Amino acid sequence: MRTPEGEAFTSFVVEVATLGHFVTAAGESLARHGGQSLARWVVLDAIGERPLTVAQIGRARGMARQPVQRVADVLAEEGLASYQDNPQHRRARLLTLTARGREVLDAINARQAAWANAHGARVGIDKLRRAHQLVADMRKLIELPPQS
Repeated sequence: MRTPEGEAFTSFVVEVATLGHFVTAAGESLARHGGQSLARWVVLDAIGERPLTVAQIGRARGMARQPVQRVADVLAEEGLASYQDNPQHRRARLLTLTARGREVLDAINARQAAWANAHGARVGIDKLRRAHQLVADMRKLIELPPQS
């Protein structure tokens, strides 16, 4: 039987999970404006500032390396990204944006900025900062092993 605190925690987790589904759907919709999927956008965005290895992209985005590798290979095949030699590691090449990849990423990010600005204005910066802190605190708490 849950305590009132346990009920509140469970309710919070369910609400965040539901929000996650809506955010994922919105991400897919935004990515389609650049002719991409959310997974492809995530990888393009990860290399938007500087080239990274597939493993670095996975770590930065909380994704397993294999799915990132599959997406990276498709992006390279389609000319949106390319692999470069990595002076730090012979086998782990760097994935970098091509000029076409930059155009696609910029188009998606422009749409996302308008979307984020509109929703951010409706909610308000103070409320969003408090919510961000709460979710960050909860994530850190949940990262700990469950207590038996």
